[in-house]
Amino acid sequence: GYQVAAMTGRAENEQFLRALGAQQIVERSQFEGKGKPLESENWGGAIDNVGGEILARVLTQIAYGGTVAAVGLAGSAAMSGTVMPFLLRAVKVLGIDSVQCPAERRKTLWQRLDKSLERKRFAALVNERRFDELPELAAAMLKGQVRGRVVFPIAAH
Repeated sequence: GYQVAAMTGRAENEQFLRALGAQQIVERSQFEGKGKPLESENWGGAIDNVGGEILARVLTQIAYGGTVAAVGLAGSAAMSGTVMPFLLRAVKVLGIDSVQCPAERRKTLWQRLDKSLERKRFAALVNERRFDELPELAAAMLKGQVRGRVVFPIAAH
């Protein structure tokens, strides 16, 4: 029942993000830099994999009672801001742990995702590569030219 917005810093990703289900594309530059302690309530919730100042800015725009799932720190582990979104809008932040989460709980969550997501939309997120491509792939990753997940199949012996 929500309208999905996706943020990117690369215009060439717009069509890809729309194919995944985003109805609105938000330019990352709109979230860079300091904003006000509370901005307009633009979002019912958010999933943030960037962290840092982007996360701080998103928090200032979450609607009353909204939740942000913090799942990564691609931008930065450091964050500055105020407690105003938490106190005046009852905004919640959920830290999502993907390292120490017990295997049984992971299995349950993956099964729930499998039932609720359209696989065909997400097939483009998986890049299957060979190990001998790793040096070039690493360079492309550092330049921000790789999206999704990279999988290295292990050949049967």
